[in-house]
Amino acid sequence: GARGWLWPLDREQSALQQLVLTAVDGGDPPKSGTAQISVRVVDTNDNPPAFDRSTYTVNLLENSPPGTLVVKLNASDPDEGSNGDVIYSFGSYTPQKVRQLFSVDPHSGEVRVNGTLDYEEASSYEIYVQATDQGPVSMAGHCKVLVNIVDANDNVPEVVLTSLYSPVPEDAKSGTVVALMSVTDQDSGLNKQVSLRIPPGLPFMLNSFKNSYTLVTQGKLDHEKAAAYNITVTATDSGIPPLSSQKVIHVEISDINDNPPRFEEPVYSVYVPENNPLGVLLCTIKATDPDVAENAYVSYSLLDGEIEGLPVTSYVSIKSDSGNMYAVKSFDYETLREFQVVVQAQDAGIPSLSSTVSVHIYVVDENDHAPQILSRLSSRERIFVQISDVNDNPPEFTQDVYTISVNENNNPMLRIGNVNATDADAGKNSRVSYALVREDKEQPDVSINSENGDVYILRPLDYEEVRAIEVTVRAADGGSPALSAEALLRVLVRDENDNAPVVLHPPPDGSAAAGELVPRWAQAGYLVAKVVAVDADAGQNAWLSYELAKATEPGLFRVGLHSGEVRTARAVTERDAPRHRLVVLVRDRGQPPRSSTATLTITLVDGFSEAHLRVSEEAPATDPDGRLTLYLIICLSCVSALFLATAAAAVVVRLRRARQSMAGPLPTFPKSAAESSAGSLPRSYVYDVCFAAGTVNSEFRFLRPLFPCFPDGLPHGPGDQRSSVCSANLGEEADWAAQVRDLRGPR
Repeated sequence: GARGWLWPLDREQSALQQLVLTAVDGGDPPKSGTAQISVRVVDTNDNPPAFDRSTYTVNLLENSPPGTLVVKLNASDPDEGSNGDVIYSFGSYTPQKVRQLFSVDPHSGEVRVNGTLDYEEASSYEIYVQATDQGPVSMAGHCKVLVNIVDANDNVPEVVLTSLYSPVPEDAKSGTVVALMSVTDQDSGLNKQVSLRIPPGLPFMLNSFKNSYTLVTQGKLDHEKAAAYNITVTATDSGIPPLSSQKVIHVEISDINDNPPRFEEPVYSVYVPENNPLGVLLCTIKATDPDVAENAYVSYSLLDGEIEGLPVTSYVSIKSDSGNMYAVKSFDYETLREFQVVVQAQDAGIPSLSSTVSVHIYVVDENDHAPQILSRLSSRERIFVQISDVNDNPPEFTQDVYTISVNENNNPMLRIGNVNATDADAGKNSRVSYALVREDKEQPDVSINSENGDVYILRPLDYEEVRAIEVTVRAADGGSPALSAEALLRVLVRDENDNAPVVLHPPPDGSAAAGELVPRWAQAGYLVAKVVAVDADAGQNAWLSYELAKATEPGLFRVGLHSGEVRTARAVTERDAPRHRLVVLVRDRGQPPRSSTATLTITLVDGFSEAHLRVSEEAPATDPDGRLTLYLIICLSCVSALFLATAAAAVVVRLRRARQSMAGPLPTFPKSAAESSAGSLPRSYVYDVCFAAGTVNSEFRFLRPLFPCFPDGLPHGPGDQRSSVCSANLGEEADWAAQVRDLRGPR
């Protein structure tokens, strides 16, 4: 009978069942028989793929390049055939961003990097992967891959300047805050720890508080030593390898009035001859102040004092701005041999600082008293011998050649610089005066101050007329005899854009009013004309550019930017106007730029010019005088043949007359020229060939025929018509020429 299974079959546990069937009869003894039954279990897709782990955890560096293996997944399916084939893919819970950064191999299960990872954007990713079999009704298994991104030191630290207090007074105390800064680094861990430093040797230091820093002063600041500092702040993180960045902070040091004026000499000694004129210059006191602006402006004055009971100002005076000291009175050696004054130099700072210097003035004796006879008396006196300076040192210039530049069109009497010479002698022997050495009688363009050597330009200069001036400067001392030295002064004139471009073609006077002729068959790029302009300036002031400022039809013509060539921008058509007016703007590149305009009149023509221009353009290599030469040869041949025929006829007529004179009576003069057989020549014409060099089509102008003219005393007859032609008005030649042209017809 039929039998069934007592339990469910499972191919995965036993794919083959072996059964033994025994049949027993009812006899006695009973007999039996057996049969072997093999049952093969057919697989169905009843098992989903299973991963070996439900969660995979992976640590991955953020700088891993694309293609880096993240993890190899393994999922198994106990089914067989297509029911056991596993395909890997992203799960439905996997975000789109993760799908762009990673990829899953559908067959091997390898998860790899597909994009650029950045720890600063995300420190971890969750990847959901599913494994699906290929059964009729597919089944799937799932797992999660947790990728932890390990930070790499790939971000440089950044220094942000939040506040800057500049300028800093040079008397600022140590610890004064100059700047506030903060530092940021997008990395993490040790890669985020940043330290700042500045170069050593600067009067500044850094103080830190977490990620904030202050730049403070350290030590004494001095504007005279350093007016500003460029402090380079370097930020370095603790990553491996470390990354760093720099920021430059510009700190200015403001000046305070902390330096008094300083005299060039500790003591001044002045020698002045007695009987000096009033107001004579004794010496120049010079003091300098290392401060700046008003703190460095020095004024001079005399300190109060008395000389032989009179105030100091009764003897000498000093100019407050220059330090020049002058004599107020005439000194007498026999009355006053020497005296001393104190000069004070004071700056304009707040509070002002000052210093003083002593000036010893010695009166030099002159022979202004006659000898006097005294009684014989004796006395003893101590003699103080003072060595007087001798003028044995010529002045010396600080430079052999002085080069000074000045812009053209300068203002008259403009100071452009100075020359300086020193003399090692003392007193008037060291007083240097300056002068120009004139080699000709012309007035020079430069002048020099005889006292301080300042150089001035007397008149406005023009670079186009003079580009450099060289003069010789002589420095002479006040000794006797005077010694001198010379130096070369070179003044270079710098060009300015003071000349507008000058248009040479077309002429600005309108002599080219006839304009340019352009054939109507001209194509795009046809050369119409060329605007030629020059600029008297130099350098970029003379660089010219051309542009079309105005045109009757703007789209028909164009102008070359640098060449000035006017060409057709497109082909000329029949619809274009016959006359065009172009205004070309010529501009230089100076500052400010200057410009000029050129006007062109262009006429579109056809007719004979068309053939001439077409031949000239299409066949420039052919000889344009070939056809003309042929015409000339034909004309010469005709004239030669006509001359030979005339000569032959004349010979025949003479022979005939000779025979008649020998044979018959003397001939009688004919009554009219028409009855005469005296060899009337055939009509001859004068051909006036008019052509221009290089033309292809030449024109001939025919004049009237030349008729023989008879004397007034001849009898009248049928020849009256011819003789009237000789006396006709010369204007008939034009009518005859017109008739000939009518006979020739149009060309």
